[in-house]
Amino acid sequence: MQNRLRFVFALMFVSAGAVFAQAPQRGAVPQRTPKAQAPIDLTGYWVSIVTEDWRYRMVTPAKGDTASVPLNGEGRRVANEWDPAKDEAAGNSCKAYGAGGLMRLPTRLHITWDGDNALKVETDAGTQTRELRFGAPAAAEPSLQGTSVATWDGLAAPGRGGAAPAPRGSLKVVTTNLKPGYLRKNGVPYSDKTTVTEYYDVVTEPDSVQWLILQTTVEDPVYLTGPFITSTHFRRQADSAGWAPSPCSAR
Repeated sequence: MQNRLRFVFALMFVSAGAVFAQAPQRGAVPQRTPKAQAPIDLTGYWVSIVTEDWRYRMVTPAKGDTASVPLNGEGRRVANEWDPAKDEAAGNSCKAYGAGGLMRLPTRLHITWDGDNALKVETDAGTQTRELRFGAPAAAEPSLQGTSVATWDGLAAPGRGGAAPAPRGSLKVVTTNLKPGYLRKNGVPYSDKTTVTEYYDVVTEPDSVQWLILQTTVEDPVYLTGPFITSTHFRRQADSAGWAPSPCSAR
């Protein structure tokens, strides 16, 4: 009888421990997805507004025009050998549409959530698609758009009692695993060792016009002597007006 009572008490103790372990701790905050955490709304249609570097962005510069890009000697040599006819013949008409140069082209963007853990960025220039994925990247072959890892930058810590943080912050995206491409359409090169770091911010003016401000830093140990930094502006559109997907052009 005594042994039976011991067994019953032991069973009660184990069962109570299991229930306690499964019960949520007081004040615990359920894990929120990147979509639920978003401090800014990047979704919708945006159009690039070109207010600087017009001659490098709106038209294809002349061969050898590499001003303001910190190219080393090898980078200048490669740029001076640019031949769009050879790119076309080799099936490389999209080399200026990779992640290193795509967002500087005059283009419209269509940004949507692809599930809870990735943002999809489509461009009408070159009909390209980028995937900005939160979390550890999956193994993949090098590609034009590479592997882009996204994080919310500057999110406030939860408040007392597990209160959600105030919605503020930027989207940080780090892209690697790239195929070689062009920073500009006239053959200014970046290599497969390139890292592209981007910060996406949304600014609302008093008249309710919204701007997407994109700061981009390109680092390439092969062709650049230092970081190539640009700031690119997009204005939010109410709808898809003007959206006109077009193929890559090497010229």
